Amino acid sequence: MVKMEITRILPDECQSLIISLTSPADACRSAIVSHAFKAVAYSDAVWEKFLPSDYRSILSGSSSSSSLLSLGKKDVYFHLCFHPILIQNGTMSFQLKKESGKKCYMLGARALSSIWGDTPSYWTWKSLPESRFSEVAELKVVWWLKVKGMIDIRILSSNTNYAAYLVFKLRNRRTIGFRHRAVGFHINVGGITSTEVRRVSLDPSQNETQHVREREDRWMEVEMGEFFNEFGGDGTVQFSLREVDTSYSKQGLIIEGIELRPKDTGS
Repeated sequence: MVKMEITRILPDECQSLIISLTSPADACRSAIVSHAFKAVAYSDAVWEKFLPSDYRSILSGSSSSSSLLSLGKKDVYFHLCFHPILIQNGTMSFQLKKESGKKCYMLGARALSSIWGDTPSYWTWKSLPESRFSEVAELKVVWWLKVKGMIDIRILSSNTNYAAYLVFKLRNRRTIGFRHRAVGFHINVGGITSTEVRRVSLDPSQNETQHVREREDRWMEVEMGEFFNEFGGDGTVQFSLREVDTSYSKQGLIIEGIELRPKDTGS
């Protein structure tokens, strides 16, 4: 029996199409398993398909757009997986989920709104070296806590289950009102109000069910909830953190932002 190699039978265009219908991980495996496949598996024709169809428009809102667009498509893909870029005048970040190429966004603290957020005696703005944003918000003191964010659902990956995460820190010795107490998270999709309010403690020491976890970037995160973005979805997704019990003050919460990323294996 004569063994025929597919690389000799099919033209490069057909091989590129076949590999582009798999996944980024499969494309990398193909390049490793078969030396003959490597050039095709790493080609721009393949990796262009793994990038979001509107990636050029997204990159145009970043200060690094010209340098990124000069790279090969595979390099662009992996840069966006490991290096979030700032868009929307530095108030939002964008990156890709490595396994699937689906979109991840973070709304920075400046893209959120909060009660008395512009009053220095309640909230203060500061720069931290570990933050991707130029400023984060630190709660000095409030009795009524409410922080809201909103994103256009059309810019998210379609047919995807997303989770929203509050990315934050607690000032250990200056944190009041978050020890042994829970806060409420609420998600509103496309104007349809969810009746479910998720209540979670932000205190890692009280984190019996592992809701709060430490991230690789040295911030903490807690899931606010999840939603499914159907194909052709319209409207907005709104998120809120609130604690309206005014019987005690709250202070020492530092907010970097609210992150949205696909919730699937390895999320």
